[in-house]
Amino acid sequence: MAFLFTNITTYHQQLRQGETTCTHAVKHYLSVIQQKSDLNAVVAVFAEEALERAKQLDQKLAAGETLLPLHGVVITIKDVLCYKEHEVTAGSMMLKGYHSLFTATAVQRIIDAGAIIIGVCNCDEFAMGSSNENSAWGPALNAADTTKVPGGSSGGSAVSVQAGLCMASLGSDTGGSVRQPADFCGVAGLKPTYGRISRYGLIAYGSSFDCIGVLANSIEDVALVYENMAGGDVMDATTGNHPVGQISSVAFNSEKKYRFAWFDATLSLPGLDPEIKNAITGLFEKLRAAGHLVEEVPFALLDYIVPAYYVLTTAEASSNLSRYDGVRFGHRTEQPTEDLTEFYKLNRSEGFGREVKRRIMLGSFVLSSGYYDAYFTKAQQVRSMLCNQVANVFNGFDAILMPVSPSTAFPLGQNEKDPVAIYLADIYTVFANLTGVPGLAIPGFRHSNGMPFGLQVMTNHWHELPLHQIGSYIESLVKER
Repeated sequence: MAFLFTNITTYHQQLRQGETTCTHAVKHYLSVIQQKSDLNAVVAVFAEEALERAKQLDQKLAAGETLLPLHGVVITIKDVLCYKEHEVTAGSMMLKGYHSLFTATAVQRIIDAGAIIIGVCNCDEFAMGSSNENSAWGPALNAADTTKVPGGSSGGSAVSVQAGLCMASLGSDTGGSVRQPADFCGVAGLKPTYGRISRYGLIAYGSSFDCIGVLANSIEDVALVYENMAGGDVMDATTGNHPVGQISSVAFNSEKKYRFAWFDATLSLPGLDPEIKNAITGLFEKLRAAGHLVEEVPFALLDYIVPAYYVLTTAEASSNLSRYDGVRFGHRTEQPTEDLTEFYKLNRSEGFGREVKRRIMLGSFVLSSGYYDAYFTKAQQVRSMLCNQVANVFNGFDAILMPVSPSTAFPLGQNEKDPVAIYLADIYTVFANLTGVPGLAIPGFRHSNGMPFGLQVMTNHWHELPLHQIGSYIESLVKER
């Protein structure tokens, strides 16, 4: 029996008609994971328990039980999501060998909806990076060209979808860590509204920025997984109780004419690849031809976005990561020392990688006496101004369109000696995290260098339904092209 996955809806039809089984699907993905292990996308595989879970789901279906929303959907999770009695390392030597005592709310919800967790995906250490080169377990490789990065920090999650190692994957997005790798790997990626999905069980990087997101082959599949995770949670006070709804089943209203905004500064950026710019402006013309409004909106704060983001996130990271001291938990040095301060220094210097250390030191600096007001307070003021300006934009428009990244996936090691270059490349994605709005990376374009890319759509807070509708519509336009 051959197995070919196209989307979750078709897979469920095949299950109902007896054309395949959950067990067969799991065996297929286990085989592909083994065949493509050189991509280094999946760092832990749960073969036996995935097969046992599939067997149980097959038995329930055979007994006439109703198909669950994610019945038998094979999913991987990023190595920052806690899964009870499974190792979670955040891509770091600091947590090597640590097994979680509980399961993240988002993970538990998809399990309750019938999903099968087949493995854990590689990622940048503590989700700090845009290339997946900062992982203690080595970089994941882009399946479209293994000399290129898959993006980060959810690089392994993007590759696991791209290379057919699973049906969908959970990632986390603090500054574009779902959307940028989705763009580099040619898959769909969603960062929801901040507070839409519980962060309980997500290893923290920047607590006021972190979001759990979804990567899949299509926007429809992203929506199916998302709607089974979203909603309030008593374990996370930052979650909202806004209705989620079955957004995957709501079709695009072809009669409605949408109002799209775009910022000139995003397309006139000197570092933006001309082919990416031309593809996006070409899409603007298709939208106008279909009767939609696509209008340039002045936006003067773009140059402040990346500096504000890195000041605030590194400050939060320095606080969040202070708990990893080698005493309560975390790596403990084997070097003999009787000095407590030296003991802490050895634990943290051995356990953390270079990029994490860099961000902890930067965060400690901006929070220090004499610099707090000059950096942290100013960055908070910029964030407040951004939120106000974005609210004004959404008073007159349904969505904002912009690129996901200034370039396609770059070669491994290209920016190793220039971390600032990678920071600046986050200019399009950190916008949604600073303001808390949802963002969706839509795939579909192909560069002359052979690499995929797409574009990004953002809507107002809690507007994932129109985001899904608009995203599906644009996805169809790009496919027509």
